[in-house]
Amino acid sequence: MATTTQNAVRDGHGEEVAGGPMTHRQIMEALSGLLLGMFVAILSSTIVSNALPEIISDLGGGQSAYTWVVTASLLAMTATTPLWGKLADLFSKKLLVQLALLIYVAGSIVAGLSQSAGMLIACRVIQGIGVGGLSALAQIVMAAMIAPRERGRYSGYLGATFAVATVGGPLLGGVITDTDWLGWRWCFYVGVPFAVLALVVLQKTLRLPVVRREVKVDWTGAALISAAVSLLLIWVTFAGDKYDWLSWQTYAMVAGALLLGAAFVYAESRASDPIIPLRLFRNSTITLASLASLFVGVAMFAGTVFFSQYFQLARGESPTMSGVLTIPMIGGLFLSSTASGLIITRTGRWKVWLVAGGALLTAGLGLLGTIRYDTPYWHVAVFMAVMGLGLGMMMQNLVLCTQNQVAPQDLGAASSVVTFFRSLGGAVGVSALGAVMAHRVTDYVKEGMTALGPQAAALGHGGTAGGGIPDLDALPEPIRVVMEAAYGHGVGDIFLYSAPFALVAFLVTLFIKEVALKSGPR
Repeated sequence: MATTTQNAVRDGHGEEVAGGPMTHRQIMEALSGLLLGMFVAILSSTIVSNALPEIISDLGGGQSAYTWVVTASLLAMTATTPLWGKLADLFSKKLLVQLALLIYVAGSIVAGLSQSAGMLIACRVIQGIGVGGLSALAQIVMAAMIAPRERGRYSGYLGATFAVATVGGPLLGGVITDTDWLGWRWCFYVGVPFAVLALVVLQKTLRLPVVRREVKVDWTGAALISAAVSLLLIWVTFAGDKYDWLSWQTYAMVAGALLLGAAFVYAESRASDPIIPLRLFRNSTITLASLASLFVGVAMFAGTVFFSQYFQLARGESPTMSGVLTIPMIGGLFLSSTASGLIITRTGRWKVWLVAGGALLTAGLGLLGTIRYDTPYWHVAVFMAVMGLGLGMMMQNLVLCTQNQVAPQDLGAASSVVTFFRSLGGAVGVSALGAVMAHRVTDYVKEGMTALGPQAAALGHGGTAGGGIPDLDALPEPIRVVMEAAYGHGVGDIFLYSAPFALVAFLVTLFIKEVALKSGPR
């Protein structure tokens, strides 16, 4: 049987004992290490985005490798998030946060030593396991200390941390990549000192209620859901390239994923401590919030992964400038997540922010679907800002409305369910849209080369056959323009294809019933 304390402090023997309500200062001290850990994870993840074109080119990979460097981390994050959430309901949340951070740091160090795209992708899997823990546990730890009514304010701080790390990562990654005596490998090393600091701060400041339970971890459920998600991602990555969308490989993989999914549901229905308690989905708010998160994930990751290719390959910018030029999107996310969190704390009402966020996200992606390589930058900046405003209003608040619906013993599982579906949407979206991107760019290049004449057309077919990332500086001017136009048009298509997913998320939020946030303990 579990035993918990509402707010815990240390006694003279170093044990956690019951205490009174925590002040704002105590909460911020307790959250400092957690926010620093989140900052490290997000920074180490986004720092790679603007370096990816050069990394993949240096390691001899193509568009498929480019996509899988991102997807591998998302896959591991998606598959392990429910497990981390369940473990948080059973064991020390503090130790789990520290373990997740150590796993991520280990993956980052080895990633910096990668000698091939395959090795880098494997290291990204290790990083993703750590990120899955930090992403799930950040919300869970916050909920363990703070009443739902007050949580919006602190969720805003989490959103602000996300925004700062998201904009700081690409900028720092660009500077490191552009600095000859450093190089892209230092993108993986630079977060290590911050991670060590986060571990020290977490040890000194994070105090949580004691949880003691005799449990059996649902390893069967974890294995089944990991296998189902992996098979699904492999299918969407290679469909249309290695085999046709309608082929026996597609039928076999989709059927296999569905069978594994059915086996997972069956296993969860019989497990004593299921990784995802199926009874949670009897609550319409949790079901709808999970569905909305799935489609938000597609829009969110599509909107952030492909910007580096747009600015570097369609507009010829350096990795550093590529980071600078994405500031409007991060600014919008920072503003809306912080402001919405503060206002939700004062009013207790959250649905209007979800609905408005869905509308803005859909509009932003639709507008970004019109961009080309020569679109005036101020147009692109406005479109990015609109998208960022929408993301900031939706990401944290979907978790918040879910946490408001569950009992304390289900807090970790319920929080991780929403994060899981967001990561799943992102992983599937990046894989599928990355495959679409590769084909669209190839088609646009061939069209452009054909327009230049027979000789250029032959060069274009040969240059795109391997799906490699082009070195624009090494191309003659006419062919460079064709490449820039192809990537500009291709990325625009990706945003346009993402907009309907955001629209579905918006429509789903309309049906979520608002329940005012609780002012007392969960």
